[in-house]
Amino acid sequence: MAQALRPNTAGGLFATDGKPHPLQDALMAVTLVLGITSFITAMFHHLHLLSSWTGLVGILTGAYGQWISVTTRERFGLVLGLGAAAVGFFLGMAHGGLFGGLFD
Repeated sequence: MAQALRPNTAGGLFATDGKPHPLQDALMAVTLVLGITSFITAMFHHLHLLSSWTGLVGILTGAYGQWISVTTRERFGLVLGLGAAAVGFFLGMAHGGLFGGLFD
């Protein structure tokens, strides 16, 4: 019975509960892709439309993903994606915004 009392330290930070979470994993992947896209395109002034829109959508998907996330692994990926999306969004807004140059 002593083995039932030992903590499970093999999983570490990315430990899951052993159950599939397809919606949460999909939201994490989408948030990471949008965050990376927004962050990279924010470094170029003329891509402010792409960086601001992908950042905004990345923030929204990441926020919903955080709301329904179950495991630490999902939350870790979502926080990374949310941070990158937020930086990209704010830099995109500083460079021209969501509609900058479209309605001149």
